[in-house]
Amino acid sequence: MRTPLDTITVVPYREEFRAAFEQLNREWIEQYFELEEADRELFSDPEGTILTRGGQIFFVLAGSDVVGTCAVLRHGADVCEIAKMAVAPQARRRGLGDLLMEVAVQYGRESGARRLIIVSNTVLEPAIRLYRKHGFIPVPLSADDRYQRANIRLERELRPTEPGGRPGADE
Repeated sequence: MRTPLDTITVVPYREEFRAAFEQLNREWIEQYFELEEADRELFSDPEGTILTRGGQIFFVLAGSDVVGTCAVLRHGADVCEIAKMAVAPQARRRGLGDLLMEVAVQYGRESGARRLIIVSNTVLEPAIRLYRKHGFIPVPLSADDRYQRANIRLERELRPTEPGGRPGADE
């Protein structure tokens, strides 16, 4: 049964949703790849590895059910990484990936990031299309060896939010 879109909300991290963050991400990782040490680190301590370092984890709720999630990791004062994005199979093709991208980009901008990065794998074709749709462009893969499965890096430059909360002229 599909939940009407008017019951969809996005909320920041809550401890009660911690298991859903891991479960939704494990599903796609284990379908296409193998769980890596970097995955285990994030799942075992999302507060310490993401939140206390200036990042955030967002959850898409359909009513009270978690149907999507996405993390924004802080990599210094002006760079954030969008990572661990997942939408439950029964909730796909409803624009929830777009919603998560919009929330993640806005969080990056509001937190002062000038650049957002995504490290992924080209086998995840729908995800790569989503990233490109939201203005991310492929750049050379860096020496980031956190994930052996990574074979593509995408980036998007941001302009800071103008006074009054409006995005800069590039949006």
